Amino acid sequence: MNKANLSPETIREQIRAGSWTSHTSGVAKGFVQCNVVIMPAADAKDFETFCQLNAKACPIIAKSTHPGSPYISVGDDYVADIRTDIPSYCVYENGNLVDQPQAIEELWRDDLVTFLLGCSFSFEEALLAESVEVRNITEQVNVPMFNTNIPNKSVGKFKGNMVVSMRPMPASDAIKAIQICSKFPKVHGAPIHIANPEFIGITDISKPDYGDAVTLHPEDLPVFWACGVTPQNAIKQAQLAFCITHSPGCMLVTNMLNSDLMTRAC
Repeated sequence: MNKANLSPETIREQIRAGSWTSHTSGVAKGFVQCNVVIMPAADAKDFETFCQLNAKACPIIAKSTHPGSPYISVGDDYVADIRTDIPSYCVYENGNLVDQPQAIEELWRDDLVTFLLGCSFSFEEALLAESVEVRNITEQVNVPMFNTNIPNKSVGKFKGNMVVSMRPMPASDAIKAIQICSKFPKVHGAPIHIANPEFIGITDISKPDYGDAVTLHPEDLPVFWACGVTPQNAIKQAQLAFCITHSPGCMLVTNMLNSDLMTRAC
């Protein structure tokens, strides 16, 4: 089965049926995937400001229209039910991960606000279209992600350091990746660092903090992008009484087109 050719509808049907519980890297070619953050309205304003000040890692794609609504419009003819349409969730209480359910209907509350944030899976398609290999797709694993020493701009309780995703590639492809991904600011944009992982606090490139390790060939440079797991770190440090996110790599697959997020030259 070629997962890239599956439609968003097919993937979401499998997710709701409980038969798809893994990552969504490389699926539904052409369609936007989103990171998900759900929190009480009392915390949502500061979090929204945090995202706006750290837009490289936390670009807001959409937000629920009012507290308590589990529905959010994400593309033609698709209104997501945020309680059921994600393969795996992370539930936090007082900053601690307490559960990873496949649905959150029983946890839903009338004060919850949902944020959808841009995901690097969207620009992977653009890289592949320009013959830039995306190693995690080649090896059919989740993208490797790492904690860094790069500080976020703090807002209230929300602070901490940036998380990055990493894709290894030759230097010539790294240059192409900068040019390609610069056109996608709503899904993390251009890489934030290339080579020398120790400069950004990564001590072992073979051991990601999230996701899966991928092969690095002798000619490769590790190329790092700001990552949508960044807000999860901020949420842990904020020690919110209650919060829900997607599990790393397990995104909301929408009906929005990746091409719609690309900036156009004037």
